[in-house]
Amino acid sequence: MTKTLYAEFTVKAGSEARVAEMMAELTQHVRNESGNELFLPYTREENPREYFVFEVYRDEAAFQEHITADYGARFNEELARHIEGDASELTWLKPVV
Repeated sequence: MTKTLYAEFTVKAGSEARVAEMMAELTQHVRNESGNELFLPYTREENPREYFVFEVYRDEAAFQEHITADYGARFNEELARHIEGDASELTWLKPVV
């Protein structure tokens, strides 16, 4: 069954360029993963520092394994320094209901 997962976060002022670069790298990395259908990071027009990240996977376990084990630890550690608030939500993306 296909599931859609999401994260949302606000980037600190001055970190926009680095976060955009990180998201582009992650997009390319995730698109190469088995079972992946879509990875789409974007910003809200009304607040360009608010990012939304969507993942659509056939296999949710594959996504969780990929983000947390294969790529996510270092990525989340750096991203946490560039966003406002708690970065823990970025480790386990929330299902869209």
